[in-house]
Amino acid sequence: MNFEPYRDLVRQALAEDVGAGDITAEALVDPGEQARAAMIAKEDLVAAGLPLAEMVFRELDPDLRCETPVKEGARVAAGEEILRLEGAARAILAGERTALNFVQRLSGIATLTARAIGRAGVKIAILDTRKTAPLLRGLEKYAVKLGGGTNHRRGLYDAILVKDNHLAVLARRGPGAIRRAVKLCREKLPGREVEIEVKNLAELKEALRTGAEIILLDNFAVEDLERAVGIARGRARLEASGGVDLKNIAAVAATGVDRISVGCLTHSAPAADISLEIAPPQFE
Repeated sequence: MNFEPYRDLVRQALAEDVGAGDITAEALVDPGEQARAAMIAKEDLVAAGLPLAEMVFRELDPDLRCETPVKEGARVAAGEEILRLEGAARAILAGERTALNFVQRLSGIATLTARAIGRAGVKIAILDTRKTAPLLRGLEKYAVKLGGGTNHRRGLYDAILVKDNHLAVLARRGPGAIRRAVKLCREKLPGREVEIEVKNLAELKEALRTGAEIILLDNFAVEDLERAVGIARGRARLEASGGVDLKNIAAVAATGVDRISVGCLTHSAPAADISLEIAPPQFE
């Protein structure tokens, strides 16, 4: 991934935290003092966001030396070092929180995604959603991919997904909103796959008659997901969505749906437990 487009984001994050300067470090640490430090995993995790951490520190000290002993997307055991630093002590202290915020957030998403895939128990596409922090969608979807997940559409502009509120607007024109929605998408966006959301088995049957390529089964009970698979018989790809988490993903995957979209991968991923520690001085 090219992280250069996020340089302004890094600068804004540093401005938010450091502002005019780290007054505590400036009071305690001489300008020329050097230090070594390491970012350490405190739990088993999938590492993500390390290039952003490097960018943070080099914004503060262009000469600071960074080493990443693990690769992006690597499975890391608790206690392993994931980033090593050597340079101006003031820069390391000033960048610590901002760098950790990026790495903890993205590693948390990647780790949760990997856990979800492991819990599913069968080979199935686990998709993210648009439930991301504003302006961080590209980074968060990148973290999902590092964890082994699949990116759903990036935004409203790159894939058709007819949702319940689209249908609610169309229903004001009369019955048959599902049929009309697919027809209009075919006419105005030829050549694109159409995905449409349904809320029950009756709507599923109506969507199948339209020939929609993907049907999103919104908040279906596990039993209804199984029925939906039997009804569809491969005529459309079925996507389970709504309320899926680590506790029930195995049951959802076992129904035979083609894919599962999981909003909690981004909107509820806990920050990974990672610390940054300054190496103690070596006395003669």
